[in-house]
This record gives sequence, C-alpha cells and structure tokens, in this order.
Amino acid sequence: MSVELTVPDIGNFTDVDVVDVLVKPGDVIEIDAPLVTLETDKASMDVPATTAGKVTEVLLKRGDKVSKGSVIARIESGAAAAATAAGAAPAASPVRAATPASNPAPAASSASPRASASPAASASPAASASATASQASASPQRADAGRAPAPAARADHMGDTVRMPAPRLREGEPAGDGEGRQVQLLVLGSGPGGYTAAFRAADLGMKVTLVERWGELGGVCLNVGCIPSKALLHAAKVIEDADEMTERGIVFGEPRLDLPRLRAWKSSVVGKLTGGLKVLARQRKVEVVRGVGRFVGANVLEVLGANGAERIRFEQCIIAAGSEPARLPGLPQDPRILDSTGALELPDVSGEMLIIGCGIIGLEMACVYDALGSRVSLVEVTPQLMPGCDPDLVRPLERRIRSRYRHVLLNTRVAGIEPQAGGLRVTFTGEKVPEPQLFARVLVAVGRVPNGRTIAAERAGIKVSERGYIPVDRQMRTNVPHIFAIGDIAAPPLLAHKAMHEGKVAAEVAAGHKSSADWRVIPSVAYTDPEIAWAGLTETEARDRGIAVKKGAFPWVANGRSLSLGREDGFTKLLFDPDTQRLLGAGIVGTNAGELISEVALAIETGSDAEDIGLTIHPHPTLSETVAGAAEAVAGTLTDLYLQRK
Repeated sequence: MSVELTVPDIGNFTDVDVVDVLVKPGDVIEIDAPLVTLETDKASMDVPATTAGKVTEVLLKRGDKVSKGSVIARIESGAAAAATAAGAAPAASPVRAATPASNPAPAASSASPRASASPAASASPAASASATASQASASPQRADAGRAPAPAARADHMGDTVRMPAPRLREGEPAGDGEGRQVQLLVLGSGPGGYTAAFRAADLGMKVTLVERWGELGGVCLNVGCIPSKALLHAAKVIEDADEMTERGIVFGEPRLDLPRLRAWKSSVVGKLTGGLKVLARQRKVEVVRGVGRFVGANVLEVLGANGAERIRFEQCIIAAGSEPARLPGLPQDPRILDSTGALELPDVSGEMLIIGCGIIGLEMACVYDALGSRVSLVEVTPQLMPGCDPDLVRPLERRIRSRYRHVLLNTRVAGIEPQAGGLRVTFTGEKVPEPQLFARVLVAVGRVPNGRTIAAERAGIKVSERGYIPVDRQMRTNVPHIFAIGDIAAPPLLAHKAMHEGKVAAEVAAGHKSSADWRVIPSVAYTDPEIAWAGLTETEARDRGIAVKKGAFPWVANGRSLSLGREDGFTKLLFDPDTQRLLGAGIVGTNAGELISEVALAIETGSDAEDIGLTIHPHPTLSETVAGAAEAVAGTLTDLYLQRK
C-alpha cells in the first residue's frame, strides 16, 4: 500500500526552509526515522516518519519551502514493503536516551594565557516533529553488499539539545491510553528546579518518580552550565589576580596551561554535585527513570530510554524540562562554531575567538577565554553589553574589556560566516564595522529557548506560547490543573535559583499545601570581571514604568576593602520609595557583587527602609559596608563621603 508522508502542523509557520533531506528512494525506514530537517528563524526540527516502509519517491530537496501538509515522500507500507525489503539492512534503531558526550581530551596546550599582557525563540513542532540541533546527519549504518542501507538516526544530542522522538501511538489508540505503571507525582527533568521539586515533594510524603534524559542528574545547570562555567571563571580569576600583582611587587612566572588537567578538575567539580544528587534521591526514595519524556495524554508520559519505550501514568506532574541554546539560522555546519556547551569543553584556547551575543553567558565565556590566552572579539546587535541591565552597572565592565579585547562591536550583526582552511571568515553589518575578519573559533551565545514545544504538551492539553513557554499561575499550575510547570519552561528570567523557588512551590501545592510564588525579588548575577548583580526594581524599569525612586549610591573608591583588593572600579546603588523610604531595588558592580546582592534581596523581601539598613552594623573593612553607605546616603547619615545638603 502506498502512503504519503507529509509535513505535520508546525505552528504558525509557512514556507519553512528544507535544510536537509535524510532519506532517498530505496531506503527502508521505521517509525520515527527522520525524513527531513526544517529550519525557521527560531529553531530547527526533524520531521520523523509516522509509518514504516520502503521509500519509493522523495518529493523534496534542499532549499525547498514547505508548510503543513506538504508531501515529503511516498512509501510502500505493510506486506508489499516487507516483500521488497527482504534482505535489507536493519533500519535505524530507536533513539536512546542521551547522555553527555565524553569527548577525548586533546593534548596539553602550550598556549600561554594572558599573564603579562598589557591591559589593553522556538518554533512549534507538532507531536510528530522532533526538535534537534541543526547538524549534519550521522553516517549510515553499514549494510551487507547489495543491500540498501537504512537511513541513520540523527545524533541524539548536540550540546544540551536532545532529539525528542514522537510518542508511539498504536493504530486506533486514543492519546493517553495504554498500559504502564501508575505514579503519584512525576517530575519531568532533573535540573535545579526538577530535583528541588522532587525532593521537596518526597519530604512532604509523596511518592515521586523523576524522569531525566541525561546520564547524570542536575540538568544543564550542573552538567553543562552554571557549575562548570564558574569553575573555569575561578581559574581565569587566579590567572588575572597573579598578573595584577606584578605591579604591586609580587611577580609570578608565566602560567603554563595543562588543558586536560583543567578539564578534569572542572569535571570533578561537576561530579561531586551530581553524585550528591544521586545520594539525596536514594535517601528520599525518589525513583529515577532515564530517558526522553513526551506526553501522550493528560495523565500519561512516554519515556524512550536505552531499553525502549515505557509509558507511565501519573496523578500529578511537574514539568521542569528547561531550555536549550538558541541558534542563529543559516550558519554553516563547522566544528569550530560552538555553543556554550562546546565552549565549556575548552577545545582550544589559542588564536582569535569571536563571541556572538553579549549577554551574561557570552561575557562570562569571554572572560574565561581571554584569561586563558585567546584574543577575544565581541559582537552584539543591541546598543549595549548585557542588554536588560542598567547601563551604569555595565560601564565599569565595558571599560575593562575594551582595553583588553580586539573588537567590541555594538549595534552590529553577523552577516555571514564562511569556513576556510585557515579559520572562519566572518562579515559584519552595521555602522563602523571592520572588514571581514578571520577567527579560529566562533561562540554563538544569543540566549536560550524554552523546551515547551519539544515535549508534545499539546497531547496533554497543555497550552504553550508561540515562544515555547508554558503559562502558569502563582501556584505554578498550567491550564491543566494537575500539571505544573517550573523554571525556564514556565517564564523568564531563565535562572536556576528562580526554578528552585518555583519547584518548591509546585511540590507544596501538589502535596496539598497552601503555597504561591513571589517573583518580586529574583537576583541576577553576571560572574564577569568585575561581577555585576542586581535585584528588585532597576533604574531602567523605574523610568520606563514611571515609578518615582530615590537613589543612594556609594563608590567603591571610598571603601577600604576594595582598595586593599586593588579593585576600586565598582559601586553600589540602592533605590528607595521616596515616600516610605522602603528599599525597592539595588544594583552592584565590583568584586564579589554576586555575594553581596543577597543582603539587599532580603532587605527588599522584609520591607526594610534606608534607616534599617544603615543602622545595621556592618563589619569593617568589608565590601558589605558599601550597602550600608548607599542606604546612609539616602537617610542623611553618611560620614564616609561628603554630600552637600540640598
């Protein structure tokens, strides 16, 4: 029987580009075998086969544009296909649960770090469309002579992006039916939000099953995000601190990099935390199921693991499926073009490096690679570094990096990247842009995209926004009352500590307790050099929303501790309600700003005013005195600076 395989519903998208055709006439394919790769301006997706059989005709080619209903290929299914496929090589095996790649470490680099240098959004794939990183297909499986090889399955993951296969519905089977064991609470995803939710629910007496696609618990943050990046940032700071002491009378030798040992140390930090999570899960009797989860109904999740598919029925569910790196459309497939996950592997640190996107992730990785010896350039499409942060907080960082980096290009776009034998030739568009430049590596750090469109949420009746977020109320409930969503997949900002707070709320509500989320104070920290941190209302938000504030600021040049550290380039500012004097927001730039921001976050939460903060005795000499000084500037009691009375 001849069957047409068509493009499913891909949301509000038409004329979508075909960037790869993965099958040809004669191929014998299984259900879920990828047929073509489509790419919108927000994401790439594989369209899997919905019927098994032998491909008789392929109607698409690279460069074609398709919409819902476009015919991809025709196949012979059933007995006819079985007869013609006799002797054919086995079809691509089902996709297994992804585990982080274990790339072999290259030999130790002889590149010297800068020790003595002078300071100088997500498309809407249907339930049968698989979200995947845009990458070349894997090599076909071997076949015996004279036999047609089956198309190979796409790679399971690229960076922290995992291919999400379609749920396997038997013919005539309604979505949500099927066998499988029953669990009380299912948590999808074991990142900071997911494991917090699972552990809190277990502490409240619930029987919890935690589904995780990775080989280790902890999600992106612990494995390929927050934790390994902070380990490398610490290494970078040691190099920079040693270099800065030269002009103060202590001269160290030129640092020598042993990249394999540095990678191993970074991995050991990650291993201690992920290993701790295993212990905590066992202690709380949280069941861990490995595999990629997708909904097949409002009470059923299918998990595709190494041993096949399993369906789990749940009474309640908490979605903590996170996000993945956003990718720029049209970039060539080249191993020298990295996402944040690839950059953390430190493939090489010599030569020129371009970082596209100057948000927190891009700027943190710039600090790492600059300290380790790369010649860094930055390009950002907006007028300032770290978009969304108050410009005055960014200026000390910008002054520092402009004296060190080769290019800092604002209001600039990357027009194209051309792979060449000697590097990546990058062209730019914008005002006062340089001529095309050659780079050894390019890091794409243009943000992250929530995974709301990759878990077949529509099969459970869950609403998902066009950008991939799942709307929730203050109890973290979705529009399906027994299903919750937390963390990156629920709403920005995409921060681990926000996800952990929401995870506790969702677990407590699921356990029958009264709880709700309060998003007024979500601190943000950029672990750059200098660090930048803010919490509560920002000056930019106050101006845009017409909120009157009274600002107190304290420059670190007047703080003894910052002077003793040789880093007086920072300041602390506090924003108060002019009528009640209550603290509304704060921003800090300087060494250890991320450690200082919690005091002001607590002050906002507790409704403290300027006098409360100023009358709190802060130890001397510490950087925390700058918080008291900013409050005293508003209260009129500051003695460390002379402020003319108005």
